Amino acid sequence: MRLTLEQVGKTVGPETWLRDISMALVPGAVTVLLGATQAGKTSLMRIMAGLDTPTAGRVAVDGRDVTGVPVRERNVSMVYQQFINYPSMNVFDNIASPLKLRGAKRDARDIAARVRALAERLHIAPFLERLPAELSGGQQQRVALARALAKGAPLMLLDEPLVNLDYKLREGLRDELSQLFAAGDSTVVYATTEPAEALLLGGHTAVLEAGELLQYGPTAEVFHAPASLRVARAFSDPPMNLLPGQVRQEADAHGTQRLRVHCAGGLALPVPLPAGAALRSAEVTVGVRASALRMEARPGDVALPGTVELAEMSGSDTFVHVATAAGELVAQLTGVHRFALGAPVTVHLPPSRAYLFDAAGALMAAPRPNAPSRKDS
Repeated sequence: MRLTLEQVGKTVGPETWLRDISMALVPGAVTVLLGATQAGKTSLMRIMAGLDTPTAGRVAVDGRDVTGVPVRERNVSMVYQQFINYPSMNVFDNIASPLKLRGAKRDARDIAARVRALAERLHIAPFLERLPAELSGGQQQRVALARALAKGAPLMLLDEPLVNLDYKLREGLRDELSQLFAAGDSTVVYATTEPAEALLLGGHTAVLEAGELLQYGPTAEVFHAPASLRVARAFSDPPMNLLPGQVRQEADAHGTQRLRVHCAGGLALPVPLPAGAALRSAEVTVGVRASALRMEARPGDVALPGTVELAEMSGSDTFVHVATAAGELVAQLTGVHRFALGAPVTVHLPPSRAYLFDAAGALMAAPRPNAPSRKDS
């Protein structure tokens, strides 16, 4: 199924919720809607489903205009942040309900096998005879997910479906969902606020901010080459380190003229522009992901001395906030590391991992995707 949005807009009173959004979803693939709360993800999904009508633009399915066609006349499944189950049915019947409605072609054994297979993958097999009210919130959410997957609709919309689950279970279910999506034929739209979740799901990503579509493309491509500072900020967790600078032409030790970016505190970096690329502005912003910074020196690195302001552990990583003359930097280190507050440290920045944005915030240069890095987020 090919779903196309053409200059879709949504206004409610004086507020603009969506602004001129155009994109064609890749059929049979996963599209992640990535953005902060109130970026417009849910509003856009409701229009895709037919629950709401846009105030501007059109929605087409396989070339047919379905703008304004209500959800009951479309073959769509949707899972919300807040689970919705049939309270009078046990878990088995909740999951089986769309299979029974669909049809005569499925016998009882086929339906039971499909329900049990989904229940196993979503870790709810022991609860098939229970009513939803007897389950925890996380278990009820997984029942809603299983029912949506059982339906096998051509368009499946999932609005932050794992947000209410605990961290460990969420990590495992992401992998399971990726495999289930890949095994099906549905076009899947998955909304999340988490860049790491977008990377794990793969497929394609649409970055939204304040009702605008900032960039849409293959997830790895959007991550490695954010079109603007706004995309780079949205698709980075922790936020990308950003340092204002100015490009100057100067002679190196051999008298050859080179371009270098000069930032506060005496930080100077070679300009990472591809050969033959034009310099669009002298005022630039240097961006470096936290995962690219390190505490040990390597050849070619630029050293930034500073002091530790905060060291926080998250999962298996340590995030070190360092005050430097160039500005505050956050380094993401693999493993558990302990730093005393106020301790002197030196952060090492590899120029090959630097992004460069022009004065208007547009991307000028990005690291090669295969540049060495410990992580991708």
